[in-house]
Amino acid sequence: MDQFLAFGIVGLSTAAVYAVIGSGLVLTHTTTGIFNFAHGAAGMMAAFSYWQLTAGWGVPVPIALAIVLIVLAPLSGLLVERALRAVQGLGDAEKLVMTVALLSGLIALARWIWNPMQARTLPTFFPDAEPIRLGAATVTWHQALTMLVAVAVAVALRVLLFNTRTGAEMRATVDDRALAGLTGADPVRANRVAWILGIELAAVGGILIAPTVSLDAATLSLLIVSAYTAAIFGRLRSLPMTFLGAVVVGLMESYLTGYLPQNEYLPGLRLAAPALLLLAALLLFPHGRLRGRDRKLSPVPTPSRSGAVFFAVVIVVLGLMVATTLGESDLIAYGPMFAFGVIALSFVPLSGYAGQISLAQLSMAGIGAVAYAHLAPDGQWWGLVGAVVIAAIAGALVAVPALRLSGVYLALGTAAFAVILDRWIFTLPAFEVAGVRISFFDQGSVEVAGLSFFGLKLEEAEQITVFAAICLAVATLGVAALRRGRFGRRLIALRDSEAAYATLGGNLLFAKVAVFALSAGTAGLGGALFGMQMGSVTPEQFNFVAGMPIFLVAVFAGLGALGNGLFVGVALYGPLLAVPVLFPSTENLIHVIPALAGIAFGGGVVSHGAVARMREGFEAAIRNRVALAAMVGVPVVLWVLRLAGAIDGWILFWGSVIGVFAVRIWADNRARRAVAGEPDIPVEWWGVKRPWRSSDKEELEHAIAAAG
Repeated sequence: MDQFLAFGIVGLSTAAVYAVIGSGLVLTHTTTGIFNFAHGAAGMMAAFSYWQLTAGWGVPVPIALAIVLIVLAPLSGLLVERALRAVQGLGDAEKLVMTVALLSGLIALARWIWNPMQARTLPTFFPDAEPIRLGAATVTWHQALTMLVAVAVAVALRVLLFNTRTGAEMRATVDDRALAGLTGADPVRANRVAWILGIELAAVGGILIAPTVSLDAATLSLLIVSAYTAAIFGRLRSLPMTFLGAVVVGLMESYLTGYLPQNEYLPGLRLAAPALLLLAALLLFPHGRLRGRDRKLSPVPTPSRSGAVFFAVVIVVLGLMVATTLGESDLIAYGPMFAFGVIALSFVPLSGYAGQISLAQLSMAGIGAVAYAHLAPDGQWWGLVGAVVIAAIAGALVAVPALRLSGVYLALGTAAFAVILDRWIFTLPAFEVAGVRISFFDQGSVEVAGLSFFGLKLEEAEQITVFAAICLAVATLGVAALRRGRFGRRLIALRDSEAAYATLGGNLLFAKVAVFALSAGTAGLGGALFGMQMGSVTPEQFNFVAGMPIFLVAVFAGLGALGNGLFVGVALYGPLLAVPVLFPSTENLIHVIPALAGIAFGGGVVSHGAVARMREGFEAAIRNRVALAAMVGVPVVLWVLRLAGAIDGWILFWGSVIGVFAVRIWADNRARRAVAGEPDIPVEWWGVKRPWRSSDKEELEHAIAAAG
C-alpha cells in the first residue's frame, strides 16, 4: 500500500505538468481554431533557456524564472500569434503544416544552439528542503510545487474566462469570430492573449518537468503527446476534462513504471502508453466538427501519358548519371535520394489526391525495410514484394480507425501510431505468434541485402542506385495512371467532400483503406530501397522526428504534383546534404530549412507547391521542342564527356545547370517575341486560333473581376 501511494504521488505530480501544458493547448485551440503541434517544443525551448541562464551563466533562479516567464515566453507567444495570424482563416492543411514546421524548426534550432551530445540536467526546486511526509508517503517540495501550480492555473483560467472582459471576448471569439467583432469585442486581442497564455503555460510545464527527464530537444518536445491525450479527453475545449485526462495519463504512466512486469518485451510499452491512450481517446470519444475546414482546395493537374513517360525517363537517366559519376562513398551519401523520393511520392495519392493527412509515412517505410530484411536475408526478389504487401497491410490497419477521424484528429492519430512504433514496436526483440517468428530491429540494427533476381545480384552501390531510380520512375508512372483513372477521380471527389462522396454511392471504407494501403505500400518500397542503399538500418532512421522534414518538404513541393518524389529526394539528399560538406559552418542552418519550407507553404509564399511553380517557369521551354531537346541534350553531352574523362564532376554539374537555364531564357524570349508579333485575338478564340497559355487563366480572372 505504501508503494501504491508513493507511485500515486509521483503520478499526480506528473499529471499536474500535463494539466498545465494541456490547458494551454486547449486555450489556444478553442480561441484561435489552431491546434499547435509545436506546443511542447515551446516548453522545451523555455526549459533550455532556463538551463542556460541558471547552469550555463549562473543567473540566480528567481531572476532566471522572471526572464523566461515574464519576458521570453510572452514574446514567443506574440511571435507565434503573428506568424500564425495569416493562416487563421485557411484550412486544416495550412494550419497543420505551419505548426508542424514550427515543431521541426524549434527542435533543429535547439540542437543548433545546445549540442545534443553534451549531457545536461536541471536540479529540482528546493532540493535541500526536508520532504513532506503524508503517512508512509513522501512528497518532495518540487512535487508539491508542481501540484500547487496546476491548481493555481486551474483557478486563474476559470477566473479569466468567466469573470473578466478579456475572457468573455475569448469565449465569444470561439463561438463566432465575426459576430464577436460586431458586438465590440476585439478578436485579434483575444487571440493575442490566448497565444501569450498558451506559450506561458507550455513554458511553466517545460521548466517543471525538465528536472525529471533528460534535457533533450526531441524528448522534451514529444512529452507533449501526453498533454495531447489530456487535451483530447477534454475534446479540445473543456478545461476540467483536460485536467481529468491529465490525471489519468499521469497515474497510468506512474503505475506502469511501478507495476509493469520486468521483461524484455514490456519496457517500451510504458514509453508508448501515452500514445496508445491518445489513439484510444481519438477513437472512443466523439469529436465536434472542426472549424475552418478547407474549402479552397488546390486543383490537382492530370498528367499526360507522354509527359509522365518523359519524366520517368528523366528520372532513370538522372539515376544513371549519379551512379556513374559518383564514387562509392558518395553514392552511399547521396544515392538514397531515389529511395526517399519513393517515400515522398507516397504522399501524393494519400494527401494530394484523397486529402488524408498522415504523419506516419516514414514509419511505414521502416516497416517495409524491416520486412524486406527478414523476408529476404539473401536478397530474394519476392522479399521486396512481401515488404510492399506487409507495409500495405499496416497502412490498411491504420485506415480503419481513420474512418472516423479527419483534419487535425487524423494527424494526431497517425502521429500517435508513429510514436507507438518508435517507442515500443521497433524496440521489441524477436517473438513467435502461432509458430511464426516475428522480428523487427532485434533491439539494434538489421542488415539489409541487395536484391537478387533472374541471376542478377545488386550488391554495388551504383547498381542499387540505378535500381532505386527505376523503381521511382515506375512508381511515378503508376501514380500518374492512378490520377487519370477512375479510382483517381474518386479520390479527388473524396477529398472535395466525404459526405457528397458517400451520398453519391461511394464506399468510404473501401476508398480510405485502399488509398492508405497503396500509400503505405509505396512508402514500404522506399524503405526497403533505402535499406539496400545503406546496408543496415536502425529504428532511429524511421522515427517520428526524422519523418517531419520529409513531410514538410513534400508539402512545399506540392502534394498533388507528380514530381513531388524526385523533388523531395533531390532536396534532402542533394543541396541540403552537399552544402554542409562544402561549408561545414552551415550544417546546423541546413537542418532548419525544411521547417522554413513548411512555413513558406503555410504562409502562402508557395501556395500551389514548388513543383508547379517550377513547371510554370519552364512552360515555354517545355512547349518548344527544340528547347526541350536542348535541356535534355546539354546534360547528356556533358555526362558523356565526364565518362570519357574530358571534364570533371564540377563542370558536369555547373555546365548542366547553366545550360538548362540558358535554354529556358532563350525559350522565354522567343515566346515573348511570338506573343508580341501575333495579331490581337478576341478572348473567346483563345485556345482555338492560338494555343492556350498558362497566363490566360489569370488574365481572364482579372478581366472578370474588373468588369464586375
